[in-house]
Amino acid sequence: MTSLAVNVTLSLHVLCTMATLTPKMPEPPQPSLVSTLNNTFKRVVLSLQDYSHLLIDTLVKMVSPPVYFEDVLEQTDLIGVGSLPIILLTGLFIGGVMVLNTAQQFRRFGETSITGYAVALALVRELGPVIAGLLVTGRNGSAIASELGSMVVTEQVDAMRALGVDPVRKLVVPRVLATLLSLPLLTAVADLVGLIGGYIISHFTLGLSAAEFWNQAIRALAFGDLVMGVAKPIVFAILISTIGCFYGLRTQGGTQGVGRSTTSAVVAGSITIIIFDFFLQKLLMYWFVS
Repeated sequence: MTSLAVNVTLSLHVLCTMATLTPKMPEPPQPSLVSTLNNTFKRVVLSLQDYSHLLIDTLVKMVSPPVYFEDVLEQTDLIGVGSLPIILLTGLFIGGVMVLNTAQQFRRFGETSITGYAVALALVRELGPVIAGLLVTGRNGSAIASELGSMVVTEQVDAMRALGVDPVRKLVVPRVLATLLSLPLLTAVADLVGLIGGYIISHFTLGLSAAEFWNQAIRALAFGDLVMGVAKPIVFAILISTIGCFYGLRTQGGTQGVGRSTTSAVVAGSITIIIFDFFLQKLLMYWFVS
């Protein structure tokens, strides 16, 4: 028993001595801020390059046969009709909120009659296209990315390539065409419902009659304003659909990768809409307002 205790004590002493003498591995150096920014910039540039290739490929195949019209109709129903309830609800309250925020100022200066003028310009030029674009991005951009991402993870896209089917023509082009057909119409609906909401609130808040409000709203809109209200949704539709498809087709990492792709598609689509809205507004105002 005594010899066993001595052996255990010697073994522990040897282990402690070896642990003390074993040199510690140096910690890996932490990346500097410059290298982190450089790597981030490279990833962004490579992503933009890949996205531009997908965008050009999609635009070319949109105008060349074959086009899967059944898929286009199916996606139009999902994107257009499916987004209609949230467009109606949001547009109605956006118009009402605009009047609530401006009613006090108009009443102070005795210019309540121009309420319809202000609401119509703001909705058709800016709020209608942007709000509709952001709502479609949140609802359909995420759906596109998650659907295509799931197909990539389950190797359905690879199976399509093996069968000789072009994934861009089969998966991307119908979604882009469906968004192009749906978003301008959804924007027009958002503008109309927003004007209705603005009239309802202005009638009860400012006491405006239907003739006063709608006459000012119609007089406010010129040809350039209508062009702005149509051109922006067309550009936004291409951006929303192609960004969703881009992040969906480059999904990696299983189900967690699908979640990351969905989040990235919504964030990138929303930021892109805001950025492009600024430049489109500047360009269109230079052409039609100046």
